[in-house]
Amino acid sequence: MMSFFEAILIAIVEGLTEFLPVSSTAHMIFTSSFFGIQEDTFVKMFMVSIQLGSILAVVAMYWKRFFGANSKLFYVKLAFAVLPALVLGKLFDDAIEAVLGSPRPIAVMLIIGGVVLLFIDKVFQNPSIHSEQEISIKKAVAIGFWQCLAMMPGTSRSAASIIGGMQQGLSRQAAAEFSFFLAVPTMLAVTTYSLFVKEWGLEGEGLTGVEMMMETPQNLWLFLVGMVVAFVVAMIAIKFFIGIIKRYGFKPWGWYRIVVGIVLLAYFSF
Repeated sequence: MMSFFEAILIAIVEGLTEFLPVSSTAHMIFTSSFFGIQEDTFVKMFMVSIQLGSILAVVAMYWKRFFGANSKLFYVKLAFAVLPALVLGKLFDDAIEAVLGSPRPIAVMLIIGGVVLLFIDKVFQNPSIHSEQEISIKKAVAIGFWQCLAMMPGTSRSAASIIGGMQQGLSRQAAAEFSFFLAVPTMLAVTTYSLFVKEWGLEGEGLTGVEMMMETPQNLWLFLVGMVVAFVVAMIAIKFFIGIIKRYGFKPWGWYRIVVGIVLLAYFSF
């Protein structure tokens, strides 16, 4: 049975890493392994579903963009951009879940993504788009396809969509913020599927996420506490991330991924 300490620990890691280009999935998996957290079906569902807390942090921080008078086109862009991930995510759901139990490929993807981030600022030096309002629907869809690279755990949804944004001519800050925005419908769909549709169990035969939560009062409280912690920590992490990329770009995150990937690869090889 998952403890409240374990739930809070995983939620902190989720909130810290969901919007950083470092792979929240990888960090949660490695955290659970390091601290000996039993990876049963509830824990797997928990790690996917508490992303909802981080999503709500984005909505709270950018509420004027989500609920402003001119939000119609904003939602249209997000709707088109999220379609590739929804379709491909459904097709490869079982394959993705299988990789979640294989830490070495995830560590390798951390390293590969880190190398890419070391050079991204030099490759895309002359952005032409500096705000979300300047992003066309066509470019939004292109970024949505880039985001699909993150279906391989360890890649990082944030890193994939940010790289895609910069490849489409967005500035560092505009790419990072559009990555935040795109996370909302993407992770909302993932969380909804995890809670209400997906059957967690052997060969897909088991309980839905909501049914697992409602099995015991403790399960419900674990989920609620995890959501709140992820929400608070994500708000702090987003402000921190924007400040870092404005000043230093993405190179610090590249070195971080490489170092962590090497350490974790060694850890799971011995």
